[in-house]
Amino acid sequence: MAEHEHKHTFSERIFEYRSVERRKLTLSLVITVAVMIVEIVGGILSNSIALISDAGHMFTHAFAITISLVAIVIACRPPCHHRTFGLYRAEILAAFINGLFLLAVGGLIIYEAIERIINPEDVLAMNMLLIALIGLAVNIVSIMILHGSHRRNLNIKGVFYHMIADAASSVGIVVAAIIIYYTKWNIIDPLVSIGISVVIVFWAWGILRESAKILLEMAPTGLNVDIIIGDLKQRFPEIKQLEHAHLWTITADMLVFSAHIRLDDTHQTAQAQNQLISDINSYLRKKYHIIESTIQTLCEGDAGTCPLTPDPEKL
Repeated sequence: MAEHEHKHTFSERIFEYRSVERRKLTLSLVITVAVMIVEIVGGILSNSIALISDAGHMFTHAFAITISLVAIVIACRPPCHHRTFGLYRAEILAAFINGLFLLAVGGLIIYEAIERIINPEDVLAMNMLLIALIGLAVNIVSIMILHGSHRRNLNIKGVFYHMIADAASSVGIVVAAIIIYYTKWNIIDPLVSIGISVVIVFWAWGILRESAKILLEMAPTGLNVDIIIGDLKQRFPEIKQLEHAHLWTITADMLVFSAHIRLDDTHQTAQAQNQLISDINSYLRKKYHIIESTIQTLCEGDAGTCPLTPDPEKL
């Protein structure tokens, strides 16, 4: 009964958290699209490929946020008989798609920047500076909106890191515009766009690596079954051996664990085994945030499931 109540409470907490995420992402999307349009127009008017590349980065943000919003809507569909864990993985799939898209955009911007280096053109530095300052201000606002949510959700983390990278690129464009204004070194513009692209590719690779690990049923970064096995044996000395342990991730904030535990002969009653399993589940939930753990008990010297001795109190 307690376990059922915990799952119900956890589910409600997840849906409430996703609702907050959805509102934050929607606000960020509106701001991002508005600034993207301004940067495209400003880049064309000032003939700045750095501004165009930053607008391209803004587009990747808008695309990423849109996919994230769709994924959150899908993920909020409740579990049923053929999707027992629900559709939370939709968020991870969205993050993976965003990573692939970022790689393509980064490569395209690098190609265009190299073309501009080979065939340089004049840049209107003041227009470039004004638009970059607007972009920087918007990025800071978006970072403040998403701050905190990125710690527990890979979807939000991807968007948040995009905003951090874009804020850094806006700073680079501001510096480039000032240098171009005073020195007329127009080559600074494509060089800055290449730097922006490197940042895009760097974050894209990170998101791809993290999302791929989850999609491939791997343990989360910094945690593995050996760590949990050692901890459980130390915490519960009645465990003589722990076998067939598996740890995997549904989403970044949902871990699942299963194992066979071989017990000593003093834990053969149903009451003792049930209490021990309950204690292990609670411990895993509190320390490692494992939302669901499946433990099968074996007795020392037996190959199969541990035989149960009737509780003395019930005789």
